[in-house]
Amino acid sequence: MRKESKTDDRATALSLGVISQNTLPAFEIYVDLLRRWQDVKNLVGPRTLDQIWTRHIADSAQLLRLAPDARRWIDIGSGAGFPGLVLAILMREEPDREVHLVESNSRKCAFLRAVSRETGARAQVHAGRIQDVLPRLGGADVLTARALAPLPELLTLGKDLLRTGALGLFPKGQDLDAELTEASKSWNIDYDIVPSVTDPQGRICIVRQLREFGSDHG
Repeated sequence: MRKESKTDDRATALSLGVISQNTLPAFEIYVDLLRRWQDVKNLVGPRTLDQIWTRHIADSAQLLRLAPDARRWIDIGSGAGFPGLVLAILMREEPDREVHLVESNSRKCAFLRAVSRETGARAQVHAGRIQDVLPRLGGADVLTARALAPLPELLTLGKDLLRTGALGLFPKGQDLDAELTEASKSWNIDYDIVPSVTDPQGRICIVRQLREFGSDHG
């Protein structure tokens, strides 16, 4: 099977319809910075470098249309900026929207700030442990996390937001069913599942409401 070139990968990502043309220059800067920082920071899996546009950019961008009117986004465990920084670039022309990136690794925080500065994304980077930072950020319309932890752990980390109206958008792979089964032992979850546009095995878990068994609300 022929290995997909970087040009093919970009074209494939654009054909999915989740990246707007006016954001392309910013994403080109993002991808260039990611490739340059990768050698010393190991920001993403080396095997995914040739599929940056589809595996990371488009995969993150597809979340925006699941909550098109949301104003305040919080992304936990942001890493190299997926999905939070991608979403911030897509929304950078809308000053009434804000994206908060929570990341404990100081080197990755430096990268996130560099990309935000170079692309004009208005992402706010918060360095620290998720458990310490989230209580200081207040409410949110959407909570996102990608490749951070199994769903039961994500629900525990984000419970205060998810129980008070935030929508959870969590890209997942083939283990989602098992993760939902495990999570349902502790939580009453109102959720939907939609297929990923970038990965045949990928699905996005949309958590609409969350109640803990034994709580006053459950």
